Amino acid sequence: MRNWFRRTIAHPTEAALAWALNACFALLPVDWASALGGWMGRMIGPKLRVSNNARRSLTRVFPNLSTDEIEDIVLRMWDNLGRTAGEHPHLAKFDPYLENSRVEFVGSEYLDQLLDDDEPGLIFSGHIANWELPPLAGTKRGLKLHLVYRRANNPFFDRLVQKGREALGSELLPKGAEGSKDILRALRKGNHLAMLVDQKMNDGISVPFLGADAMTAPALAQLAFRYKCPVVPLQVERLGGAYFRLTLHPPLDLPDSGDKQKDVETLMTTVNDHLGDWIKQRPEQWLWVHNRWPNEQEQLPK
Repeated sequence: MRNWFRRTIAHPTEAALAWALNACFALLPVDWASALGGWMGRMIGPKLRVSNNARRSLTRVFPNLSTDEIEDIVLRMWDNLGRTAGEHPHLAKFDPYLENSRVEFVGSEYLDQLLDDDEPGLIFSGHIANWELPPLAGTKRGLKLHLVYRRANNPFFDRLVQKGREALGSELLPKGAEGSKDILRALRKGNHLAMLVDQKMNDGISVPFLGADAMTAPALAQLAFRYKCPVVPLQVERLGGAYFRLTLHPPLDLPDSGDKQKDVETLMTTVNDHLGDWIKQRPEQWLWVHNRWPNEQEQLPK
């Protein structure tokens, strides 16, 4: 009964509301759409039960913050999430190579290395600021880039998200068995993948993240070792309103201890260290509502 209700009532209703709101955002100038989304996020988000996940996680990572400081980060997190939703139908306007672009791009020399080496490559980021923007740094410069993504649980909402992503110029490859063959095929052809790697994977590997062990998907490291390809961090920062900075950092050194499993864990620890540093710089811009750690009410940072 619950599954029937979800498929026939809840999912279509949620999607209809999302499509209507997206259409409203699309009619507005990008700054207005971003501001309206931010206002809606601030008004609604902190009252939702899921915000308690954010409060617990923030208290874990920043135990010295006061309750008021935690609430301020939660409020600004929802502002960022609302703005990201408002900006979704306008993704084509965030080309970092346009004159007077809304996106400052740092590290183009590392992108040129990916363009010129005739080898596959991996670019990773996290659900920080507007996480839809990283592919634009590559595709708008001629890099053949595939975006690995997780399908939304609501298939009607998933279509809305994918429609907005058409502006990115990336081929979309779903995570899991459905897209695994296409992912491997793309790397064999020398193409590049962009991946968001900051969410929990229950059957992943346990490596440190923001001071506590967290179940982490090892696919990024496994692919890097299998295809001997560079792993490049791409940081996204919201500078204010609908303006951003994308920073492509130098490729990571791939460990080579002779122990494959240990090397995978070492590389994913380095990846998590980068993500953690970015989150600490701008904690209000990360997706804290996600349940990233186990036993959140008991386990404290190391």
